[in-house]
Amino acid sequence: MSDTKYLSGQSPHTYSYDNRTGWRRFRVLNPCRGMYHDVRRRLPYYWSDIQDALTYRTIASTIRIYFINILPAIAYTLDMYRRTGEFYGINEALFSSALAAMVFSILGAQPLTIVGITGLISLFNYTIYDIVVIYEPAIYANFMCWTAIWAAIFHWIVAVCNLCDYMRYVTDFSSESFGAYVGIIYCIKGVEELVNEFSVCGPTAGFMSCMIAILYFFTIYGLELVGSSTICRPWLRGLLADYAYVCPHIGTVFWVGFAHIPGNLKETGISFVPITRAFYPTQPRGWLIHFWELETKWVFAALPFGFLVMLLFYYDHNVSSLGAQGRQYPLRKPAGFHWDFFLLGCTTFIAGITGIPMPNGLVPQAPVHTTSLTITETTLHIIPTTNPSDPEGTEGTTELRHPITTRTAVVEQRISHFLMGLAIIGTMTGPLLIVLHTMPSAVFAGVFFIVGWGSIKSNGILHKMIFLLREDRFIPRDEKLLSVPRRKIVLYVLCQVVGVAACVAISQTIAAIGFPILIIGLIPFRVWVLPRWFGVQELAVLDGLTADGEPVLCSLGGSPRFPGEGEKGGE
Repeated sequence: MSDTKYLSGQSPHTYSYDNRTGWRRFRVLNPCRGMYHDVRRRLPYYWSDIQDALTYRTIASTIRIYFINILPAIAYTLDMYRRTGEFYGINEALFSSALAAMVFSILGAQPLTIVGITGLISLFNYTIYDIVVIYEPAIYANFMCWTAIWAAIFHWIVAVCNLCDYMRYVTDFSSESFGAYVGIIYCIKGVEELVNEFSVCGPTAGFMSCMIAILYFFTIYGLELVGSSTICRPWLRGLLADYAYVCPHIGTVFWVGFAHIPGNLKETGISFVPITRAFYPTQPRGWLIHFWELETKWVFAALPFGFLVMLLFYYDHNVSSLGAQGRQYPLRKPAGFHWDFFLLGCTTFIAGITGIPMPNGLVPQAPVHTTSLTITETTLHIIPTTNPSDPEGTEGTTELRHPITTRTAVVEQRISHFLMGLAIIGTMTGPLLIVLHTMPSAVFAGVFFIVGWGSIKSNGILHKMIFLLREDRFIPRDEKLLSVPRRKIVLYVLCQVVGVAACVAISQTIAAIGFPILIIGLIPFRVWVLPRWFGVQELAVLDGLTADGEPVLCSLGGSPRFPGEGEKGGE
């Protein structure tokens, strides 16, 4: 589908979807319509979601997504553990991740979207803690419970009223800005983790932790870089890319072992992951929060916080789903945004009454899950060249071989997400908790850097900046950005950078809970303001729908039916 199809060709100040007669502008007065059609479209594909998983890629994807989910989740939990009075611990993080994985892998309409603990909910939780302790620290657990209950209610209202339709306005402008914001926040968290080592464990432990975190980052990044290159044999590249986190003596296993080398290294006094009794909360309490014991005034004080959580999840979770089903992936099966957002309300409610972090879609990890399930073909594009000193070609021509990788299909299934959930449940057992306790906190600082840099290096904002800095003669002549005046590219990038900077700045203050409003504000800014500054063709080059395939758009206000619906196996 052309990138220009989302723009009206009539006026630079309009924003519409040409050739889409099934789209509706307002569907609030038709409650549950979106959820009903999401389930109806996806249900015929349920059996094929299981059958299609019978491939090697599912196993590789399960292992890969388990580690890139659980390692950041533990890293975020270490941050919450310190900054919420040790209320959220490892068991709460594992419980939350397992709950989300099981619910969305079995019942979700978008099983490719990985759901778990994000750094943004970590920021939200400890910011509320900083506010609550000013008044009455003892009510934090009950207050967070009511925040989640209100958030769940708002989730259900949004799903019932079909308000996820408005995610069809999400383009690269807002999703790239959000991705850059997430990446920067994660890198900041990595630095904060290392600073904590200096503060708590001393300078020797701090320097040791910095060394482990930096070398861990370069190890994992280097292995993944080799896996996506043309170095070595294809089977070895695939092995390195899929198992960089877990192969013996490399990656995570190596640097965890490095921290335990006897002698001076082990005596540095670095900190390790704190654990508690298997399957029990970190604090001496039950898994049910006594939310009915909170005073009425605090119940209603939690309402605006719950609304802000819903705003955060509305954008974060749905953008994660859009990213996992982006236009670069050749998908065949329909999406289901309304139904999944309703399920997210259910998991938010359960998280609240059990006292665990509220899970939602993972922006960096969800697209990685789809990528790990993508089948690619590499072909050689042969370009005949002649020797400049022999323009007549009398000495013959040479060949320049350029590898081209094409995505041919995606293994669309729900088993890898389900198996990941089972693996996380197994991690809550005593023996594996002891294994987690052997992991130094410095490794998780490295995890923050990996996840953060992964979100930044592939970001369109960075790519446009590099384009602006490159010498003109080294820019390929088929580069689309050459058709846009440089001052317009600068203005477009500046708008994104200002939005990212504002979100990062507010996140470093006690007003951090307000950052979802700024994030959501990027969408109407793109819809109503940018078309006044840029022409249609300029926006067609600079921007584009995050996901423009019919399998995705059919859930965002499109036709109730999906091409191929009702055919056997959903084919």
